Amino acid sequence: MVCRHGRLEAVGGVDLDVAAGQKVALTGTNGSGKTTLLRAVLGLHRQVDGGILVGGRGCRSAAEWAWRRRACAWIPQRPAPGRFPLLAGELLSSGGDLPEAVRAARRLGVGSLVDRPLSSLSGGQLQRMHLARAVGCVAAGAGVVLADEPTAALDFAGQEEAAEVLTGLPVTLLVVTHDRAMAARCDRVLEMAAGRLREVS
Repeated sequence: MVCRHGRLEAVGGVDLDVAAGQKVALTGTNGSGKTTLLRAVLGLHRQVDGGILVGGRGCRSAAEWAWRRRACAWIPQRPAPGRFPLLAGELLSSGGDLPEAVRAARRLGVGSLVDRPLSSLSGGQLQRMHLARAVGCVAAGAGVVLADEPTAALDFAGQEEAAEVLTGLPVTLLVVTHDRAMAARCDRVLEMAAGRLREVS
């Protein structure tokens, strides 16, 4: 698989097979192509040569793209509150299983903030909300979680808790991280450099 930004090749020659249920940490320096790779799997990056299968299914039609967005939960890097006055509870609801997402929010220490606008939350609180939303996505049927630096805005205790929640989900996990504790909980660790991928452990 090759991913481009215009004429720039951001990801080149990646051939990756992740078994169902595996937890995979994707490490590497900033700008090495990690986020682009995750966005390509989700369908948010469209300048892609080569095939990307999720659950054995491609994405040649609008229906297949819609299925992939349901099958994959997404935790973005540095999540932004957006332009609209969305409440935290509305974000949780968008995952598909609000009760389960709320339970996860309580476990992550942000359950009391569901009636607050996202714009009023700190970076760490917003990151926890997106993690709780992903738990709701899994409860609603998502079998894959794609997470981009999901612990970057958290303190040490928060990182440990988030890593425990994420790696404890009964899904296939592909997580971009610089967090050694998160990587240590994964089955495989891959490193990306200049758009190329290699297995570390």
